[in-house]
Amino acid sequence: MTQSGKQYLFVSDFDQTLSFNDSGLVLSKLIGVNDFSERVAGLSDINLVQQGGELAYLLLHDPEFRRVRKEHLTAVGKQIRLKANIALLSRLLRDLAGHEFAFHVASAAPEEVIQSALEGIVPADHIHGMRFRYHPVSGEIESIVRLPAGYGKVVVVDQLRTEMRIGYHQLVYVGDGSSDVHVMLHVNRLDGLTIAVSENKYLTPIAKRTVLSDDASSVLVPILEDVFKWEPSRIRALFESHGLALQAWDKVQTDSITLSRTTSAAQVAVQ
Repeated sequence: MTQSGKQYLFVSDFDQTLSFNDSGLVLSKLIGVNDFSERVAGLSDINLVQQGGELAYLLLHDPEFRRVRKEHLTAVGKQIRLKANIALLSRLLRDLAGHEFAFHVASAAPEEVIQSALEGIVPADHIHGMRFRYHPVSGEIESIVRLPAGYGKVVVVDQLRTEMRIGYHQLVYVGDGSSDVHVMLHVNRLDGLTIAVSENKYLTPIAKRTVLSDDASSVLVPILEDVFKWEPSRIRALFESHGLALQAWDKVQTDSITLSRTTSAAQVAVQ
């Protein structure tokens, strides 16, 4: 970072934002539970826990998930399929357009899973996941210390921003799902940049930008455009200097519309 550069905060979700997998799904397969999605859907249907907190509930209350130990979570992290070029993203954020971005992860996924998956890429103290208190003898999960889901992500982001002493216009948040809605609304209200990396129907209308790509470094495009006002040719040159070509860059706005015939219209048609 140059001496004249600013400090920025870059916060990303983990599951299906930096990865292709849901941590809970990978964990369930590891311990031999085959209906994880159905159990999560059941919890969602009865609104028992906030969105993103389903795995936490299962780990504390479901008999089959109660046998999970710390070593299981670490093993899951090694099985997570990550998006391409997270290491490049981390490296470029340290000096992007002469400015430094602190790269943090805030997620409802277990902290041990994320630390294991991103070992050597993101420092462990920059990972803010679901944290447990374990029994000192049996290793069983006794309670949850922290769960960054829903509004919990807002708390993490605000703590980091306060520690860094930066304004919200120096904040970027990246997420993929409904559990990111609270934090994106919060960041938007205070003039930060929010980026969705999925077509989630609740998230894309809220996020200031949406980027669909299998490459994690693609989120640099809206940062360079919206924060630093770079022209497309300059952005292409940056990627090319790191051996990446922007082969397809389509700016598309999609309207999803469902029409149904009203009763009155049907009556008119009959007449």
